[in-house]
Amino acid sequence: MSKPRVGFLGTGWIGRHRMEAVVETGAVEVAGIADPSADMVAEAQKLAPEAPVVDGLDGLLALGLDGLVIATPSALHAEQSIAALNAGLAVFCQKPLGRTADEARAVVEAARAADRLLCVDFSYRYQEGTQRVAELARNGSLGRVFAADLVFHNAYGPDKPWFYDPKFAGGGCVMDLGVHLVDLALWVLGFPEVTAVHSQLFAGGAPLTGTDTVEDYAVAQLELAGGAAVRLACSWKLHAGQEAVIAADFYGTGGGASQRNVGGSFYDFESRHFTGTGGETLTTPPEPWGGRAAADWACRLAAGERFDAEAQGLVRVAEVIDRIYAR
Repeated sequence: MSKPRVGFLGTGWIGRHRMEAVVETGAVEVAGIADPSADMVAEAQKLAPEAPVVDGLDGLLALGLDGLVIATPSALHAEQSIAALNAGLAVFCQKPLGRTADEARAVVEAARAADRLLCVDFSYRYQEGTQRVAELARNGSLGRVFAADLVFHNAYGPDKPWFYDPKFAGGGCVMDLGVHLVDLALWVLGFPEVTAVHSQLFAGGAPLTGTDTVEDYAVAQLELAGGAAVRLACSWKLHAGQEAVIAADFYGTGGGASQRNVGGSFYDFESRHFTGTGGETLTTPPEPWGGRAAADWACRLAAGERFDAEAQGLVRVAEVIDRIYAR
């Protein structure tokens, strides 16, 4: 049986890393590469030397592909995803799926209409520790979960200018990092209704004003149906004493569970299950988790999966992001 033929639109560091994960599954064939940078294309060809190199999305769609991996600037995600879905391709897209909930909703509706598999690179879901924490939250081991605290502080900032332009990025650190936190909180808790959102956004240490810049620090509190509280904080270029502070803590009436980075690492995490003042370690680093979302999509595509109604959760995440931005 022939393998699904997959193209890669955007082969910068993230795109190549996801390509590597997809190639390692052996589930699909890399059947097209497109990137405006000849250097990025050359690096991608090391992973798939037989794949044709074409010019942009139109060139990829002309190849008669079965799926497309999109790793382009955020402003392009929705339009490119919809074009691919309308052409009958399954899509794996970098986050955010859209700059607004309306954009994300349009992509999900296109996937539904085309009956094609749509996934977004919410990679933190696929860490073993996150999976263990989610299991504890869902199976009653924590009792009734009534609070969650999630943070993603980055001592650096993006290295591409478009990240700092609200028209292209849709927002700042919330769109870049906070979207992972919103997704994790809602996904772990089963996508409950969010009844209220309160937020504060800062740029350069001052409250964010106007529409010509983006935030570099943000805090938000989500009130969930049933009364649970979720607190979120994210930032770029924070004086945090280490490269990154990343954590997701869930507290219930019968225990707590946490997933936290180790030693400031962006990649190494430890998860723990707490009871009172004691606890047990669930997982420790190292763990090669970064490409698992892409690999999972590739395997599901090869298995013949079509539209998954869980994609509606992508819209729920985007709606919360809109509310954090008060739009």
